[in-house]
Amino acid sequence: MRHAVHAVAPRLGLPNLGLGVGLRPPHYAHILRHGPQVDWFEIISENFIDNHGYARHVLEQVAAQVPIVMHGVSLSIGSSDPLSLAYLRKLRQLAEEFRPAWISDHLCWTGAASLNSHDLLPLPLDEASLRHVAGRVRQVQEFLGRPLILENPSSYVEFAQSSMPEWEFLGRLAEDTGCGLLLDVNNVHVSAHNHGYDAAAYIRQLPHAHIVQIHLAGPTVCGAVLIDTHDAPVPAAVWRLYALAQQLTGGVSALLEWDAKIPPYPQLLLELDKARAAGRGEFAVAVPATAAAAVSTPLGFHLEAAHAP
Repeated sequence: MRHAVHAVAPRLGLPNLGLGVGLRPPHYAHILRHGPQVDWFEIISENFIDNHGYARHVLEQVAAQVPIVMHGVSLSIGSSDPLSLAYLRKLRQLAEEFRPAWISDHLCWTGAASLNSHDLLPLPLDEASLRHVAGRVRQVQEFLGRPLILENPSSYVEFAQSSMPEWEFLGRLAEDTGCGLLLDVNNVHVSAHNHGYDAAAYIRQLPHAHIVQIHLAGPTVCGAVLIDTHDAPVPAAVWRLYALAQQLTGGVSALLEWDAKIPPYPQLLLELDKARAAGRGEFAVAVPATAAAAVSTPLGFHLEAAHAP
């Protein structure tokens, strides 16, 4: 099933900010000394709500130089609990102070009965969930006075009652509510591997005019499962999905996530630089020499055999 074409302005009329990284404490001193050296920053909203210390000072400095985007982990848009108006008020206040290009969160729930699991939990993907989430998205958008941008989460289990694939759920949600999509290509890679579906087909089926942003990251192999850890370089399979997404969208803002085993800022920038070439389908993907002949090269990717020193 493909979505019908609607007269939606690409990216909901939101700008292509270029290439950015997450604003993280280990890099504060370097950024203050040498400047951003990126097109934009994404902040974790909760790290700056009710924070008036050094982190707030750093944010004030960088927000005066480059755009920022607010990315949350506590909205719990899929929960059965009522939306937290206290949280939404603080989110709106932070947005009024720093004027982000947009505000995003995840298609997930984080807890129930006022208990927070501190994890991004998957939803049953069925008609009842779609109606429930769509109603809550409309509430949030009305409260914030702007479109909400929702990210596809990584997942490790699925609900037996799900009646539609995730890409269809997200696509219908976006077209019904006017929300935007944050396409995390690493999460697509992780979930596709864990559940046995085609990651590229997932990306092709989304309503591309609603995709506002892309996330890039590196996962961890844990036996037969991939875990979304954000603690390693972006693997070749994710670069290929990124190139496909940029081709299908016509070019959107992209951000490199690195949240554990965080490298020095210059090394992070070198990894981000790969996105420029990958977005053009020109990134040289290193693979073991014995496997090079067996690897396909969609979108013009060039393979370089990696040899041990």
